[in-house]
Amino acid sequence: MSIWDRLGDFITRVSSSASSGVADVVEAVRTVFSGDADLRRRVAFSVAMIALSAKMAKADGIVTQDEVRAFQEIFEVPPSQTRNVARLYNLAQQDVAGFETYAERMAQLCGSGHSNCVMLEDILDGLFHIAKADGLIHEREGLFLHRIAQIFRIDEAHYESILARHVNLGAADPYVVLGIERGKPFEEVRKRYRKLVSDNHPDRLIARGLPQEFIKIATTRVAAINAAYEMIERGLRHA
Repeated sequence: MSIWDRLGDFITRVSSSASSGVADVVEAVRTVFSGDADLRRRVAFSVAMIALSAKMAKADGIVTQDEVRAFQEIFEVPPSQTRNVARLYNLAQQDVAGFETYAERMAQLCGSGHSNCVMLEDILDGLFHIAKADGLIHEREGLFLHRIAQIFRIDEAHYESILARHVNLGAADPYVVLGIERGKPFEEVRKRYRKLVSDNHPDRLIARGLPQEFIKIATTRVAAINAAYEMIERGLRHA
């Protein structure tokens, strides 16, 4: 049975109760998949991404077709499970609990408990991918994403690096993307770059629980890291 079939069965079970909200969803993930830690991580990531993207759309007040397409790039949902994913998305939008409550519960479900948790960074990256799909990140979306990062215990410097992968921050952009100070020796830049590429290789993301279908997140992240490094390298070469 595929991850989507398992997720579809789970959504059907949870959404059958009219009172189901974020607390019920999180507890159901823990209970239903208690015997399979790997599957639980994969389902938890999927649930977090679907629910928080729904909350982001509600916070922004509008869902564009570009954002729908970006969502579909991350979630290559089989036609047989489209209705179930929509059911969870709508459940999250209709739930009276605020997005901060959702983020806190999802951090408990998916996170390591440490700051700058890579699994939670994966979720934040996915939300950025959707938010920027229409060409810009709107003010409400920016506030939403920044608050999510705070709840996820992603520190400000690390958040700036994530932001820089998605939004042009000007001349400092490539250095911010790599999370390294301007003026560092090129060998340090290269060392930092190689570590980031290694840490964010798609195989690493799969190993920590991302379903195979969501590797769009990894490929766009590595592309931004490569572009930043190449920009720095060109600048130093012509300096």
